[in-house]
Amino acid sequence: MDTFKSFKGYGKVDEANEQAFRKKTRRRLIIAGVSFVVLLLIIAGAIAGTIISKRSSGSKSSASAPPATEVTPATSLKAVCSVTEYPDSCFSSISSYETANTTDPKQLFKLSLQVAVREVENFANYVSTAAAKINSDNQTKAAVEVCGAVIDDAASQLNDSVSLMDAKSGESLSTAKISDMRTWLSSTITNLDTCLDSLEEMNSTLLGEFKARVENSTEFTSNSLAIVTKILNVLSNLNIPIHRKLLGSGDFPAWVRPADRRLLQDDAAFTPNVTVAKDGSGDCLTIKEAVDKVPKKSTSRFIIHVKAGKYVENVVMDKNKWNVMMYGDGKDKSIVSGSLNFVDGTPTFSTATFAVAGKGFIVRDMGFINTAGAEKHQAVAFRSGSDMSVMYRCSFDAFQDTLYAHSNRQFYRDCDVTGTIDFVFGNSASVFQNCKIMPRQPMANQFNTITAQGKKDPNQNTGISIQKCTISVNGNVTAPTYLGRPWKVYSTTVIMQSTIGTFLHPRGWMEWVRGVDPPGTINYGEYLNTGPGASTAQRVTWAGYKPALTASEAAKFTVEQFIEGSNWLPQASVTFDSTL
Repeated sequence: MDTFKSFKGYGKVDEANEQAFRKKTRRRLIIAGVSFVVLLLIIAGAIAGTIISKRSSGSKSSASAPPATEVTPATSLKAVCSVTEYPDSCFSSISSYETANTTDPKQLFKLSLQVAVREVENFANYVSTAAAKINSDNQTKAAVEVCGAVIDDAASQLNDSVSLMDAKSGESLSTAKISDMRTWLSSTITNLDTCLDSLEEMNSTLLGEFKARVENSTEFTSNSLAIVTKILNVLSNLNIPIHRKLLGSGDFPAWVRPADRRLLQDDAAFTPNVTVAKDGSGDCLTIKEAVDKVPKKSTSRFIIHVKAGKYVENVVMDKNKWNVMMYGDGKDKSIVSGSLNFVDGTPTFSTATFAVAGKGFIVRDMGFINTAGAEKHQAVAFRSGSDMSVMYRCSFDAFQDTLYAHSNRQFYRDCDVTGTIDFVFGNSASVFQNCKIMPRQPMANQFNTITAQGKKDPNQNTGISIQKCTISVNGNVTAPTYLGRPWKVYSTTVIMQSTIGTFLHPRGWMEWVRGVDPPGTINYGEYLNTGPGASTAQRVTWAGYKPALTASEAAKFTVEQFIEGSNWLPQASVTFDSTL
């Protein structure tokens, strides 16, 4: 195998795809130009409607109110759909509903969600049927099992968005709700994409059929994401009143609740529900036993103490395991170890030693290892798809694909991450603060790339932000080492206010396809880094890379702005810096 090709084996950005993308972009610009004026009228009409409603509620007569702007339902729908990546499918799918006879963009958004839910559920049924027909092809079976898991998560995320819109009829959309829906819709697209990634890397003959089947699900979800991002977000910012949560104080994002903050900072605050101990002094001998005791969708914090020891097991906490906190006796004392890997026939997604999907997960003082070794290629130590999850004072140790920050909002503080190729990857919105990022020596003729970010849709609110970290080698490293490479068309990665050692290749970054510049749609940058490797004088000259971000550009990747940490991190009682 040519070690300088894509090791991940899927998701490549190639020249043909980029040309098709450019052609579609030109077409969309024409459509957008025609619809722009109508879209402004819709938004203005929605705002006027809010004002008129408020005036009417305050007086017996609304005769003096200005007349509503005349916009037909069809024109309104076309204008709303013009902001999407797939305007044709947006219009045809929503207009088929009888209730589409409206000019209200919020109602049209709700219809777009219904369209996406219906299509993802259809695809889930197809996946179940396909899985039942697989007999001897173990690799395809393993990939389809991944599809089943991630499509189930995708359906749940869509339904969560529907529930959020239906929570209180007539209530103004807050920025927090908009952020939640953008996150969940972004994750839905990521989950759909992960299904295809798994089939592709396992060389499944079903890939072509699955691609055709999943196309509508991806397009319809993308349409909803575009509408909530480009239209509802505008209305949210202009509606009166708009409820914004203030930043919390301390070292963790504000969405970490005070009670959870105490759990992260104060040992005396711990009263575990379950204790795991290899010597039999606890309630369980294995972590999996403890996870099985977690109630489904619990709204209260369930605490698991993992005593010192090496636990050789693969742990999966599914989407129904909410609000779990797991803490150990130290990142070098309470260790979870596994060895699943790609070479031995396991899809990358399923190689994780520890995997979590349930929201609100917090882990402190634990270590996660995949011992498969460099020769086994993809071998994940830790995978998170948990929304509003916090990893504090933990270590993640492997070679290729060590830490899979798969989806949703994640925060890493005071953690150690060690690996070789793409060892921090995925399509979550992740912020790493005060962490030690440590490349290690790979196999002969290999290179090191720290990050591989997988943003596929321009409206996804995802990316990797590495802030105030130390990037230095683990041991003697002679292989060419880079900060990362863009995995997909809209890959987004920023390194800021970090210390970079002498090991770094002067170019800083590497192409996904060697010798082919990534598309200009990526968003890569650096800001106020220090150390001998921080000089950008010889960095790549890609169109989508900025060697010196401005303060305002860098601020978009802080805890406050990038993962809306002001809304949730204070609840976890973990140290964080909300701004630059």
